[in-house]
Amino acid sequence: MESITTELLFFLMAVAAVAGLVDAIAGGGGLLTLPALLWAGLPPVQALATNKLQGSLGAFSASIHFIIRGDILRNNLWPLVGAAFLGSAGGALMVQYLPNELLRQIIPILLLLFSLYFLFSPRISDEDATQRLPLGWFALALCFPIGFYDGFFGPGTGSFFVLAVVVLLGYNLTRATGITKILNLTSNLAALLFFALGGHVLWELGLLLGLAQAGGAWLGAHLAVRHGAAIIRPLLVIISLAVSLKLLLT
Repeated sequence: MESITTELLFFLMAVAAVAGLVDAIAGGGGLLTLPALLWAGLPPVQALATNKLQGSLGAFSASIHFIIRGDILRNNLWPLVGAAFLGSAGGALMVQYLPNELLRQIIPILLLLFSLYFLFSPRISDEDATQRLPLGWFALALCFPIGFYDGFFGPGTGSFFVLAVVVLLGYNLTRATGITKILNLTSNLAALLFFALGGHVLWELGLLLGLAQAGGAWLGAHLAVRHGAAIIRPLLVIISLAVSLKLLLT
């Protein structure tokens, strides 16, 4: 925290609030917060770890809203939650053993790839459809690997979960978004636990940013049933591409 100026802290909190709103509506808030933390000078593993702390608070805030609304089928979530937790724990453990310089090269490339994903990803429906995969197989085939990705890197996880739940479980967009918040909260907490055990979390900074992200997520959850993603997605892509290019060129 000593190297974080007051102006930079307020900037990071503003980014966190916007990311919370974006994540609750369209997913992908980590595409804003992770580059911002790297831009602020945090080493890659510390940036990933601190991002999990603020992301956990944001996901918790949005989850509470969806639970209150009744958009989450709580009795069906345990296999999915367990798979997401185990996958994320594995990803968080693996990333801690990679050299910082390798991570500095990998992360901007991943950000570019997932910025392009958001740019070209298909639109998803807000109508229920036919379930294509049983919950058990869905947990193994999708929740575990997406959880692993979240523990290893993270940005875009919410959108992957939403697309998977809509396409393979047949839930409408609103319900899928609610379920995704629970799964994203689970994978964030699993990764946070193992990053904390490794001593990589900047708690003071992460809690301040997390409170800002939770406020944005609460607002975003209220707007999730509208069409905010149509406006947010282009902004998300532009910012992510700009920051990714900046990281690659420095």
